[in-house]
Amino acid sequence: MKGKRLLINTLLMTVSSIFLRSLGLWFQVGLSRRMGAAGVGLYELVASVGSLAATFAISGIRFATTRLVSEEAGSGGDPAAVVRRCLVYATVFGALASMLLWRCSDLIATRFLGDIRTALALRVLAAGMPFISTGAVLGGYFTGMCKIARALVGTVSEELTRMAVALLALSVLPAANTELMCAGVAAGSAAGEIFSFAVLIVLYIFDSDRRKCAGLRKKGLTGRMLKIAMPLAATAYARVALNTVQNLLIPAGLRRSGATAEAALAGYGMIRGMVFPVMTFPMVIFASLSELMVPELTEEQVRGNTGRISASANMLLMTAFTFSAAVTSFFVCFAGCLGETVYQSAEAGRYMLMLSLLMPIMYMDNITDGMLRGLGEHLYSMGVNIADSLLSTALIWLALPKFGIYGYIAVLYASEIFNFSLSLRRLWIRTDIRPAIKNLVPTAAGAVIAAAATAAIVYLTGGARGAVGLVAGGAIFIAAYMLTLRLTGAYRGKELKGLIEQVK
Repeated sequence: MKGKRLLINTLLMTVSSIFLRSLGLWFQVGLSRRMGAAGVGLYELVASVGSLAATFAISGIRFATTRLVSEEAGSGGDPAAVVRRCLVYATVFGALASMLLWRCSDLIATRFLGDIRTALALRVLAAGMPFISTGAVLGGYFTGMCKIARALVGTVSEELTRMAVALLALSVLPAANTELMCAGVAAGSAAGEIFSFAVLIVLYIFDSDRRKCAGLRKKGLTGRMLKIAMPLAATAYARVALNTVQNLLIPAGLRRSGATAEAALAGYGMIRGMVFPVMTFPMVIFASLSELMVPELTEEQVRGNTGRISASANMLLMTAFTFSAAVTSFFVCFAGCLGETVYQSAEAGRYMLMLSLLMPIMYMDNITDGMLRGLGEHLYSMGVNIADSLLSTALIWLALPKFGIYGYIAVLYASEIFNFSLSLRRLWIRTDIRPAIKNLVPTAAGAVIAAAATAAIVYLTGGARGAVGLVAGGAIFIAAYMLTLRLTGAYRGKELKGLIEQVK
């Protein structure tokens, strides 16, 4: 029953993630066409500061709520008492985040973002901070009670409201006024948080399990909450603050390399707001498998079944690499067509091609971090992420003024390689992943052969153009890749099928 529930929840997460990422990609395309690359870049700066404020507003309370609710529900405690304490905590931090962002908006805009046009958008984002924090508590409650569908209702309602309000604002605001356009997108984000909270609070009020075992309230809930939330908050502050500094340094570094302010924002906006959403979109298809296996790894660790842990780690690594190698090969073949079709931009296609070799590292780092969390190494992963942020910040400061946008691309590669190397080394220590490492070479060879075969076929048929060309070329590529893997024996999927059957 537990495995069946886990599988159902994972399928729900997968379907909703694909739906939301598809809508999100469509939304980003709409933003880029309405605001331009420079406008998207300016809003990305606003979003970086908003992310830092949201991190302070949440301050680790979502995970703390999930953990405490799970413990109380599983031991005959009072989940509603957990929610009440967590809501007080969230309200305090959310109000502080809102007040600080509102009061400091002009200072942040002029001194840190270097553009007073961002001040209005920052003040609009401030309105949503209390709802971000309190909504995180309610989402954590439903996750802790294993009611994933209700938590997803909050997420979906937030995203749909955000996009609808932002697009409505952009349709009526003058395109020449970048300040108002950024504020309109920010209004969508704030409205999404407010509406999501309203939906979640209604679901919580009518939840039949919220008073479960209310007479068995335990002592020390507040102390337990703080013990979980505060360390998570401290590490999240450090990581997100460093990421925010990086994002602020990128346009500044591009300007120091000789680019104009508009060109710097356009380059930054194209990579962060246009290219990356397209290139990371396929990751959502694989992420569900990662989420599915993390609890399994934890359970096997508790049982002391190291052999099963190693087998799972090997299969997950091979699946991640096989999938990401296919993604890389696809971008090598169709980056130009994607740039022209999605954004009407040859430059976006060139950046996709430059970043295509980063995808296997990025995808495998994602699954490796997930496995480490499943094995209780979340603090190690946090330390690696902070070290990675420090390294990236230093490299951005040094490389961008000299090498411009190409320096930024080099920093992305260096950062991902550094992060993945440390995570993989830790996984190597905790499990036996030598079989997977041995199989990477033939799988990579299969990807290269499939890409070459696809490129040859597409070239002989006149090249891929437009959406029809992408679909036809993609079908040819999938067939060539699957055939190549079958002929080389690099990946059969037999073990993966066994793992999936295990949780049914």
